[in-house]
Amino acid sequence: MSPDHQPPTERPTPITPWLIGAALIVILDRGSKYLAEAMLTPHVPVSILPFFNFTLTYNPGAAFSFLGDAGGWQRWLFVGLSIVISIVLVSWLRGTPRGQVLLPSALTLVLGGALGNLWDRLALGAVVDFIDLHYQGWHWPTFNVADSAITVGALLLFITLTRQGGGGRE
Repeated sequence: MSPDHQPPTERPTPITPWLIGAALIVILDRGSKYLAEAMLTPHVPVSILPFFNFTLTYNPGAAFSFLGDAGGWQRWLFVGLSIVISIVLVSWLRGTPRGQVLLPSALTLVLGGALGNLWDRLALGAVVDFIDLHYQGWHWPTFNVADSAITVGALLLFITLTRQGGGGRE
């Protein structure tokens, strides 16, 4: 059946609003990183709450600084992975049946976060991180708005897919 003659429930979700959402995440991420770089000194914590600092760091690796000290080649590995993942996410968004909200929301969050960190890798060779959560000497790895979007999106994606038996239908 051609896309023009599909029943309404099988038509894909219009992708433009979701791409705008991803772009807004990138803008929020870039804006927050711009402010962090303008106002913070690298590795000097600024205490906000007893468990929350702003601490500017540059992470050449992935989550938890995975491959952070690999010598530079990892930059291009993560750039390539980010591009491939972004293409897959856009394709998945395009095929999402009309009327779904959770699945495209999850994909949009992950896409926006991936593109935000991709920007850093291309421009700086490392990802700008500045959100530092800690408790009694224990520090969660420093992260950023893009990382938060990816985490929330991945959690939503997991919930959506497991709740629906992997089919992603809501």
